[in-house]
Amino acid sequence: MKNSRRQRKLFWKLAGILLVLILISGCRQERRPSPFEGEPSQAEPEITVYINQTKETRKMKIEDYIAGVVAAEMKTDWPVEALAAQAILARTFTMEAIERKGGVPERGTQASTSVEEFQAWDEKKINDNVREAVNRTRGEVAVYKGNYINAWFHAYSGGKTATAKEGLDYDKTPTPFIHSVDDPGIKDAPPEDKAWTATFTKEEVKKAVLKMGKKIGDFKEIKIEERGPSGRVLTFNIGGTSVSAPAFRVNIGSTKLKSTLISSVSVSGNKVIFKGTGYGHGVGMSQWGAYTMAKEGKSPEEIVKYFFKDVEIIKKWK
Repeated sequence: MKNSRRQRKLFWKLAGILLVLILISGCRQERRPSPFEGEPSQAEPEITVYINQTKETRKMKIEDYIAGVVAAEMKTDWPVEALAAQAILARTFTMEAIERKGGVPERGTQASTSVEEFQAWDEKKINDNVREAVNRTRGEVAVYKGNYINAWFHAYSGGKTATAKEGLDYDKTPTPFIHSVDDPGIKDAPPEDKAWTATFTKEEVKKAVLKMGKKIGDFKEIKIEERGPSGRVLTFNIGGTSVSAPAFRVNIGSTKLKSTLISSVSVSGNKVIFKGTGYGHGVGMSQWGAYTMAKEGKSPEEIVKYFFKDVEIIKKWK
């Protein structure tokens, strides 16, 4: 009899525990599937930004900072989808730099408004178009196998984008997400970027080479020594000295020598004349290409994935 009572007590005790477990399980919220790879992993960061114009340091939400970058780096009256693609890359660039080197350690901040130090930034140019683009892609970044990509972009490739080695002479780390693709921007890029002539003096050429740690004397010609897969010049031979074309472009003036997609170089007296096409290093996203794709109805994510190979767009915060 005693054993029977003990068994009944044990039965009801176990039944009670089971009922509690069922109730708890039923109260759990069902996990909503995310449209991105994985759920947002953090709250929106607040970052410190060195304001180059006023020499002050400010704290701001990262999305406010990104709006200023997009406004400075792309024409603010362009289609929202193009601006939004630029926002994804600006956000990716910022997060990658913060993760890799702490942002701008020489300023003691996580970002800077100086294009030489970090990215261009101009809050005065922010308009409703920019705000919509940033909000539409809020928290979105581009990754390759879980790591932030090098979020390179340029104005117009000249018809075909470049590898990192070609356009930037970059080989510090592997860049499997960078590939050479046809640039849709060939339809809409301005005439002055499709064909240009840049003239320098011999002295300017010598100074540019000297900045690269090499010294040359007088020269009668500049030879195109080697080209890359997209046709860009990899190396020039100036007076018997080989120099990196991407580095030469930066040192002589990248707004005047618009790209390394050069058709000819000639020396006439004291003048050196380059003829070419495109504007920028040609690596990653072409902004004019993004403009054309946006007009054709492509989404910001589709634009980024066209210019960068095998990347995923993930959402880091809501």
